[in-house]
Amino acid sequence: MAKTKQQKEQEIQQLVDRIKSAKGVAFISYEGLTVGDTTALRSELRSQGITLTMIKKRLLKIALEKSGIKDAIIDDHDKNVSVAISGTDEVAPAKLIADFAKAHKTIEFRGGILESAFIDGNQVKALSKLPSKEELLGKLVGSLASPMSGLVGVLNGNIRQFVGVLSAIKDQKA
Repeated sequence: MAKTKQQKEQEIQQLVDRIKSAKGVAFISYEGLTVGDTTALRSELRSQGITLTMIKKRLLKIALEKSGIKDAIIDDHDKNVSVAISGTDEVAPAKLIADFAKAHKTIEFRGGILESAFIDGNQVKALSKLPSKEELLGKLVGSLASPMSGLVGVLNGNIRQFVGVLSAIKDQKA
């Protein structure tokens, strides 16, 4: 059943609201996936707080224009487009889809949105290879803690050596 103009406008407005509040957006095409694989992809994304929505390219283009995203090139292929949107992490949609695409070669990045600017499919692939926010924070904490743990090790070494010298002196006098 065809959608009415009002339903299409409502769908566009919902997508505009989600894009404006999103941290990370990836556009993909996944023709050729089985229903089971598509369901698995959706549930994996949903478990990380990412929604995957299929939308007509013409409606997506209108939603992007209303969101203030300029120069978006979405309709250069005949394939359908789906939108993966994360409200919490910039890298998560690209990373999860890239991991899923390793086992399913039919998934193709078509573009994305990062910091309110359109990026092409190759840039989304590059984004998917970056470490997640949690990994980067962990590396930062490790880098900050490293000098302190080194200092503690040096101070403990001096105390250990001092105790060793005192023990040797005690053994000589005994």
